[in-house]
Amino acid sequence: MTINPALSTLVPLVGSWRMELYNAAFLPGPDARVSGTAEIDWIEAGTALRIRQNDTEHPPFAISIVGRDEAGADYSVLYADDRGVSRIYRMRFEHGHWQMWRDTPEFSQRFDARVDADGSAIRGRWEKSTDGG
Repeated sequence: MTINPALSTLVPLVGSWRMELYNAAFLPGPDARVSGTAEIDWIEAGTALRIRQNDTEHPPFAISIVGRDEAGADYSVLYADDRGVSRIYRMRFEHGHWQMWRDTPEFSQRFDARVDADGSAIRGRWEKSTDGG
């Protein structure tokens, strides 16, 4: 398979990942911890990256498609989940540092993570702001 050169830096993200989530507003309670999965793989012969998240209630089942305009540095992420939520995030991935963000008048979100040097884990967190910034 030939991977789209504009996406080639995303190779370290490809794989099957186990997720553990906690301290998230959408979980059933403040002490709740849930585990899930994320499958990150190439689609359409390497022209885009798919992130398929979970098959349980929390977090919701979600699909993201990642692509990039070769003239720019940032990626675009089209996100949809089984709650009927659809969003577009901006994304950056450089030297193992993974960032996604979205700014809207209603609320802003950002994800900041690092891929361990040996590629065995991705450690990150989501933040949400409802004060317009």
